Amino acid sequence: MDVSGSLTCVVVAVDGSEVSMEALSWALDNLKLSSSSPDSSFVILHVQPSPSIAAGVSPGTIPFGGPSGVEVPAFAAAIEQHQKRITDAILEHALQICADRSVNVKTQVVVGDPKDKMCETVENLNADLLVMGSRAHGPIKRMFLGSVSNYCTNHAHCPVVIIKPKEDSPE
Repeated sequence: MDVSGSLTCVVVAVDGSEVSMEALSWALDNLKLSSSSPDSSFVILHVQPSPSIAAGVSPGTIPFGGPSGVEVPAFAAAIEQHQKRITDAILEHALQICADRSVNVKTQVVVGDPKDKMCETVENLNADLLVMGSRAHGPIKRMFLGSVSNYCTNHAHCPVVIIKPKEDSPE
């Protein structure tokens, strides 16, 4: 089934890993958007973990030698600033890959659990296809962390293409 050329919205999820950038390159090199729809687009999606997930704790109630339950907004703000710098670097890298191929894309950044937000975003955009990389965690890590690609394959409201890491990739 050849759907290339009839696609109007392709979402490519990037997380900064090499395999996610390989997935972006694959999508740009192998998929053709519909020329009959002026709104056709590739959408680069990055999901930032919420500050509490990124810190591994709830930053709103971290006691620093004081009474428990004291909020530390500076801690949350520092985490958010750090995440913004990471997101900017990831998107800059992704946009350079697109510029090298002279492809215009849209970007979208959402905050939350990647597997849920990716599925939610493809549904909201009425995407025709989700392209993502597979981090290829071993069975133990996958048991504890879960597999984002597996979740999206089973819950996304569109077909999902998973790009595996190259053999020599450190991931």
